[in-house]
Amino acid sequence: MTTNLKERLDYEATFDCVQCGYCLPVCPTYVSFKSEKHSPRGRINLVKMAAEDKISLDDMASGIDLCLGCRACETICPTHVRYGDILSSAVEVLHEARPQSRVEKVMRTVAFEGVLKSKKALRLVNKGLYFYQRTGIEKAVTATKVLKPLPKYAQLQKILPPVRLTHPIENNGDEARPHQMKVGFFQGCMMDAFFSEVNVLAIQIMRQHDVHVTNVPQQTCCGALQHHAGETAHTIALAKANIAAYEQYDFDYIVNTIGGCGAALKEYHLLFEQGTTWRQRAEQFVAKVRDISEIMAQIELKMTHEVAYRAVYQPSCHLENVQKVFEAPENVLKAVPGLTLVDMPSQQMCCGSAGIYNLVHYDASMQILDHKMQNVKQARPELIITSNPGCHLQMKLAVEREGLGQRVAVKHIVEVIAEACGISAS
Repeated sequence: MTTNLKERLDYEATFDCVQCGYCLPVCPTYVSFKSEKHSPRGRINLVKMAAEDKISLDDMASGIDLCLGCRACETICPTHVRYGDILSSAVEVLHEARPQSRVEKVMRTVAFEGVLKSKKALRLVNKGLYFYQRTGIEKAVTATKVLKPLPKYAQLQKILPPVRLTHPIENNGDEARPHQMKVGFFQGCMMDAFFSEVNVLAIQIMRQHDVHVTNVPQQTCCGALQHHAGETAHTIALAKANIAAYEQYDFDYIVNTIGGCGAALKEYHLLFEQGTTWRQRAEQFVAKVRDISEIMAQIELKMTHEVAYRAVYQPSCHLENVQKVFEAPENVLKAVPGLTLVDMPSQQMCCGSAGIYNLVHYDASMQILDHKMQNVKQARPELIITSNPGCHLQMKLAVEREGLGQRVAVKHIVEVIAEACGISAS
């Protein structure tokens, strides 16, 4: 068992950790829970001891399960520990070792092999949400307080964004000119279902600034949620499908508006063995992946409208810690007329969303979020700017929990830039 676990867990990588503790003050779970097993170095030690058969997998799980996977520890680590690889190996081992109930198996199958992979299924979700909001059912649910016995879902229903019906993205009617920037747009699953307006605005911003944007109809889910759940085989299948879809085109960049999805796309090459054809194809794909903020920083934006807010920027953990995009979003925002961008303490600290962490570990997520909100309130913003849909919903929830819904708005960076450029989604 020990030898097998040493091979399946990223055991060798654990020795790169020198237990210095630099990661402690940037780890949201350690800061919130004040327990060593909820710190990066503590989790690394748990993985090492599990591989050496000194503790059980259940003991290892006690620390691993509550990790957000924000990977802030990688950014600060002086010895460049590959924490993400160690974490992924532990999650996969735990997934394989744990018995699944019939209900869980069905839910995973429906989510991972059905809804997230199917544009038709996602559009049905989108239409359902649109119907729920437009017919007054949402207002009736709120007014009658039928969700009061389920406080988690009652709070989450408050922060549903106004949903617009999604439509297939229309491609440019003409061929790209020589030297014109050519991008393939990556829509994302939840982004397309919940925040399609942000995608529409992103495309309009690029097209109005002479960027040739193409929709890739064969694209599918990025695989981030599957990978975080230990479903490696499904993740690899999705990566192969996306690589094959986009390499049919001669794009300069593959652009997305989602910090988490972008991070998954950026690490496709790590899913394949070095020296293989798929590794080479993945590396060529990864080299083109860009966040929308990087494109907006690269073009000369025509921002002629004032966006008069005192604002803070809540960066996506995976945009910074995985994609290594630190400066582009803030540089773009600092150029917005009328926008006063202010710093807040521990700006880089995770908000506690982390994919579906806030659904699976709601109480822990709220503890992390409350800590985050104390820092936000010190900055006294009128606007919180995000770069990821999960962060967006989480910060909206934070604003509601603090009773600030009428005073503090939450917007995606694309919405802010579109407003400054006088671009609307309608």
